[in-house]
Amino acid sequence: MRPRRRQRRTRYLILLLVLFASAARAEGTRPFNPSDYPPGVQKALRYTNEECDSQDGGTVTFAPDTVRKIDLTGDGRDDYIVDFSGTKCGERETIYCGTGGCTMNILVALPGGDVRLVFDGRVRSYEIKPKSTRHGASRVIRFDLHGSYCGGFGAQTCVKERAITTKPFAFREP
Repeated sequence: MRPRRRQRRTRYLILLLVLFASAARAEGTRPFNPSDYPPGVQKALRYTNEECDSQDGGTVTFAPDTVRKIDLTGDGRDDYIVDFSGTKCGERETIYCGTGGCTMNILVALPGGDVRLVFDGRVRSYEIKPKSTRHGASRVIRFDLHGSYCGGFGAQTCVKERAITTKPFAFREP
């Protein structure tokens, strides 16, 4: 009986350690707060509230990784990718996403401290490519788009790449 009792105690101790570790990790996670970002990024985030209100959806909740800070233009300042793929309107997860992907904004920092919206569109997924000398200091993003942007149809993937600068851009269907 003693070995069984030790095994049970060991299991309970392990369970308690796992629970304490989970609780500690949860306490370290801050909820998403739009006011942590510059006014231009906050404006992009407000779009979700307007869209949700127009569809009587309820409260907007953001995923923790909705905003990604990264220098895309190579000027040493933080730029922002706002990806609404994990954003919910009430209990609805499809307000900001559809067959063409999810709404995504790219905002770049300007010398005076403001940010400029350079991209606002639907993207299925994206990948920031490793730095290369071919595009100077700018980072290149690979976008997976709706097939219609390459002359195809919805189920097909259309891949486009773009070096990110302070100049606005959009993808057009042929």
